[in-house]
Amino acid sequence: MTDFPRYRVLWPDHLGLARGKYLPARVAGRGTAFCVGTYLLGYDREIYEVDCGIDPTGFPDVDAVYELSDARPGWEPGTGVVVADLEYKGEAYPTAARSALRRAVADWEALGYTPKIGIELEAYLMEPDGDGGWQPFETPSAFVYGTGPFTDPTGLIDEIMVAAEASGLPVESMNSEFDFPQFELTLEYGDALQTVDSIFLFKELAREVAHAHGLRLTFLDKPIAPKSGSGLHVNMSLNDADGNNAMVDTAADDGLSALAHQCISGLLAHHEGLTALLAPTVNSYKRLQPFQLAGYWANWGHDHRMAAVRVPPHRGQATRVEQRTGGGTANPYTATTAVLQAARLGVVGGLAPVEPETGDGAESINTERCCPPNLDAALDALEADAALVAAVGPELVANFVGIKRIEWQSYIAATPDWSEQSEAVTPWELETYLPFH
Repeated sequence: MTDFPRYRVLWPDHLGLARGKYLPARVAGRGTAFCVGTYLLGYDREIYEVDCGIDPTGFPDVDAVYELSDARPGWEPGTGVVVADLEYKGEAYPTAARSALRRAVADWEALGYTPKIGIELEAYLMEPDGDGGWQPFETPSAFVYGTGPFTDPTGLIDEIMVAAEASGLPVESMNSEFDFPQFELTLEYGDALQTVDSIFLFKELAREVAHAHGLRLTFLDKPIAPKSGSGLHVNMSLNDADGNNAMVDTAADDGLSALAHQCISGLLAHHEGLTALLAPTVNSYKRLQPFQLAGYWANWGHDHRMAAVRVPPHRGQATRVEQRTGGGTANPYTATTAVLQAARLGVVGGLAPVEPETGDGAESINTERCCPPNLDAALDALEADAALVAAVGPELVANFVGIKRIEWQSYIAATPDWSEQSEAVTPWELETYLPFH
């Protein structure tokens, strides 16, 4: 354990934001708490009458529980960072996304498997437009899989990479993406909770390093209408009791075990219900459109980036299933929980294998099922998927749906001429989401 002059205690809230407190070392061991009213807040800082999992009368405290021995070096001088669990009266706070992920891991462990997770992030770099807003950062020489000063002229991505490594956040790779100034940022694969904690902290680190340069690194799903959207892809595999990848069957034609196929079938069976948890903002649905590499259709394929579920070609310990529907604004804890639980439902339900996509995923698709067209419809699909709601956590889902219904109504009130066919990014979306994502 390393001692720090102060500690930054963080936890993911219902919107995927990093709430927290700074605590000097002399009091950090006591723990801390916060008002449950936080879980009644929308992006507009209004308190809404929604279900928060407990009786909010009097706005009681929820405890942030952590071990200082779990703190890692932060990206601020003299500051250790630790991610907290949330408890109410000594029990796990039922609405907390990190608690939901712990339950998902435990549910898999009860079946004899340890889930492994890898998350790929995409983000756009923005600069002030001189009029109080933000515009794409100028990188005209950028191209997909670009590295070096032509794609990162200020060295910001290099600085983020160095800061992440120094903070114990293990980077796997960083490069520019298809559209400029978009970047792909990936951390190493590992145990589910540890990996998602790292992603949660990394997003905060990356945005704060950019902010120090007067720039904004945004994970908003679709910040620039004509350009590609930004995803949060959840990769999963399962280790058996001997530490072997249980998704492998060397005797199978495709190298995938029956367990892997059941996981795929579970993800596809709950495709519509998953969407809201993976694409939690109005803006998310500007990315979730046909003809984009965004996991729109309820299909899967071998190394097929137009499918919602892609199985990369690597086998052995590297065998994994990639769920591609998630957008950059997804809470990584909620998104990972939803993916793990939908896959598990495919296993416990003994679902039959689904044939892989044989079309191009754009003009030719093997299915008519797809993501709901907007956030409101996605919330309907989530509530209708009783098995998924029960697995993810009824309290978490009720709080999420309540807040998101109000968010949708706010958007409709501000955009009376909205159309689900429009890919235009409205001022309401930028004003509501860009400051936080």
